[in-house]
Amino acid sequence: MENYITLKEAAAKWGISERRIRILCTDNRIEGASKMGPMWVIPADAVKPDDKRIKSGKYIKDKTE
Repeated sequence: MENYITLKEAAAKWGISERRIRILCTDNRIEGASKMGPMWVIPADAVKPDDKRIKSGKYIKDKTE
């Protein structure tokens, strides 16, 4: 467990919420993250994944078309 960090530590390191990191782990977007019992563990050298959420306010499929 020495080479792993918790969700709380990753949140502090990357500046995002624990909930967001949990979602990234569930979606397999953090390489090497695994679930040990009820908690996620993340490799200490893991790279923060790119944020692929829509930020422009424009959606791929416009409902008015």
